[in-house]
Amino acid sequence: MAGMLMRVLTVILVFMLAGCGDDRPDQIAKYQQLTQQRLDTLSNMLNDGQVRNANLLKQYVQVLEKQKPDLSPLLNELATDATNRGPMFTSLTRRLSDSQNPANYVDLDQQLAEVENLYQAADPSLFNDMLSDPLNVVADMSDGTLARVNSISREAAALANGAEDFGAGSQLVGNPAYGSWQTGSNGMSFWAWYGMYSMFSNLTRGPIGYDRWSSRRNYSYYNDVGRYRYTSPKQARAQTQTYERAKKQFNAQGKKFDSPYAKSRTGSTSLSRQSSSTPKASSTGRTASSKSKFRSNYSKDSSFRNSSSRTTRGVRRGK
Repeated sequence: MAGMLMRVLTVILVFMLAGCGDDRPDQIAKYQQLTQQRLDTLSNMLNDGQVRNANLLKQYVQVLEKQKPDLSPLLNELATDATNRGPMFTSLTRRLSDSQNPANYVDLDQQLAEVENLYQAADPSLFNDMLSDPLNVVADMSDGTLARVNSISREAAALANGAEDFGAGSQLVGNPAYGSWQTGSNGMSFWAWYGMYSMFSNLTRGPIGYDRWSSRRNYSYYNDVGRYRYTSPKQARAQTQTYERAKKQFNAQGKKFDSPYAKSRTGSTSLSRQSSSTPKASSTGRTASSKSKFRSNYSKDSSFRNSSSRTTRGVRRGK
């Protein structure tokens, strides 16, 4: 009798396990759909002037162009971030397209983590905060005429963080939307700007070396708050490789070298609730360790929709 009962229980267990298939592909597809909807909403909000920092960025550029017309090409390039053609927005659309191909990820957990991050990054409030970096770059270039947003003053941040002044555009250094770390003939890495952003090189005191920047960088939204959401797994790997290469060189000289993201810098003010709950920048690139985390989020599809509508109204009020 006991043997028969055991066999029955075994059969039931087998059927139960068969019904518990891997739901990650469905979750990935759902996040992709939700992210596309959110990007469409964000695009419309940018076009309709409903994102506060995007509006300010356009206004700041117009003011500074009159003061420094020689910087007009660079300023106009920075202003594209206030549209759906800017590097930050197009980076999200490119990552969403890449997420359709599982071969771009080491496993389903990493692919799922990426699409969840994309959904969060496309949140209008989070994107509004992300725009504080190019906005504050323009503010700093105005020599005090234009006020910073979502950040303490340049001088106060430098004092609090023991930071070096790397010159105009320093908030964008490290952000793969604007440039990348290249290796020089001496084996050390330096920051190379993309396209029109190379004009920043004329406004700084020589190339920005990775080793010096890592220990002496100042606060920026991307590097200290938004990096977790606004960095693809491929970009995170490149950042890790740059760090490991520098660390190896320093170790060979008997010196210690810390990651530029080992600790966050001080400087943020008045960030959205979404930014305040963002994981630390130092955790960027980690593979999702638990499917239950995503399941618990996914059990609240209605909360996704409600959160999106609340966010939209919140950014509009900040206009």
